[in-house]
Amino acid sequence: MIDGALINSFMFSSHIGEFAALFVAFCWTFTALAFERASIRVGSLAVNLIRMVLALIFLSLFSYLHRGILYPIDASTHNWFWLAVSGLVGFVFGDLLLFESYTIIGSRIAMLIMTLVPPITAFVSWLILGERMGLLNFFGMMITLAGISLAIFGRGLNGEWFRLTHPVRGILLAFGGAVGQAVGLVLSKYGMGSYDAFASSQIRVTTGMVGFALIILLSGRWFRLRKAVVDRKGMRAILIGSFFGPFLGVSFSLYAVQHAVAGVAATIMAIVPVLIIAPAVIIFKQKVTVKEIIGAVIGVAGVAIFFL
Repeated sequence: MIDGALINSFMFSSHIGEFAALFVAFCWTFTALAFERASIRVGSLAVNLIRMVLALIFLSLFSYLHRGILYPIDASTHNWFWLAVSGLVGFVFGDLLLFESYTIIGSRIAMLIMTLVPPITAFVSWLILGERMGLLNFFGMMITLAGISLAIFGRGLNGEWFRLTHPVRGILLAFGGAVGQAVGLVLSKYGMGSYDAFASSQIRVTTGMVGFALIILLSGRWFRLRKAVVDRKGMRAILIGSFFGPFLGVSFSLYAVQHAVAGVAATIMAIVPVLIIAPAVIIFKQKVTVKEIIGAVIGVAGVAIFFL
């Protein structure tokens, strides 16, 4: 007879990319809540630069303990170029727009718009990497997105479906964030190859930090950065978001796409809008509708299909 522990170990190793993506979804739930609060207090631009600095510190310390190298000097030219481009696209372009949308429509609606990341990722990965998803994976993606949509649309006024009652500017910013994250994820997979995922994140974070620093310098907004540093509540939120976001979340997202089809990994990571319901109820005392509960169940069922 085959030992049960051996079977469980095999199932985990054969779906390690999917499990990593699921972990990322939990990380980004904490990140969305933390960065929404921080962005409202001190501004999205300051939050983005500070989180890049903190993430680089976290990643460098981890890299030294994990690989004995403080910085990815062993990366190839191919790694550096494409990971740097993905950092500019995903962080500087995508996250700047996403964080700005937090201040206009909030993290819950922004995360709804971000459910467009999986189909965009699947399309871009097909164009660039030639990846194709199986019929079962495609079905799982549709089920997951349906569950997420049902859960979030259920937050409309008087239990009605979500209508365009939020500022168009905020929705467009969130959509731009979705495009940036999807393209950045695919470029990361292409540039990373078999290289270490955490070291790859260091490269992306480095270019993101430089990009945000240049934006602040050229726009003359250093005063907002000074204001953010002395805001204790804002810095606490940025610290929490940086640990779960660009350190753990982004690194494991790269690990996920390294070991799974990019479109599949992106879909699993897209269950954040469902996961964010519980902390919204516990922390912000929001009410949960029947549609949200049903949507959460459907979303989890869709994720489970990826493990079959």
